[in-house]
Amino acid sequence: MGMGANSGGGLPADDDEVVYKPVAEINITPMVDVMLVLLIIFMVAAPLMVAGVPIELPNTSAAKVSQTKKPMVVSLTAEGELFIRDEQIPKTSLVSRLQALRATEGDTVVYVRADKRSPYGEVMEILGRVGEGGYPRVSLLSQPKQAAEAAGK
Repeated sequence: MGMGANSGGGLPADDDEVVYKPVAEINITPMVDVMLVLLIIFMVAAPLMVAGVPIELPNTSAAKVSQTKKPMVVSLTAEGELFIRDEQIPKTSLVSRLQALRATEGDTVVYVRADKRSPYGEVMEILGRVGEGGYPRVSLLSQPKQAAEAAGK
């Protein structure tokens, strides 16, 4: 893709005839100029959009709407032991214990943790029992890959 040495105009083919050839090169300089100007505009405008509107909020004596609660975590060990938070419970009383906690603490998300060596069927059984306990929102917890690799080293 070499550039032609033609300086414009036409090349005389004969004495009276001029032949014009189209220029097949793309000039991207104007596009780059426009993109750089837009980049500068967005770099200057972005911090102004994040700041928001400065306002002074009034003081109030009302209590906070929601207090931070201790998360509801159900754990299943590799040996098959079951825990709610730090309390070990038998598998048969999981539903009744969850219902009692729901009555005192209200509806919340239940986080289920299971050892990776736990059988899949046992984990699914625990998930089903958490649902029977009245908790419709259940999340499974796992360890991020980088943290797992660092802990293994």
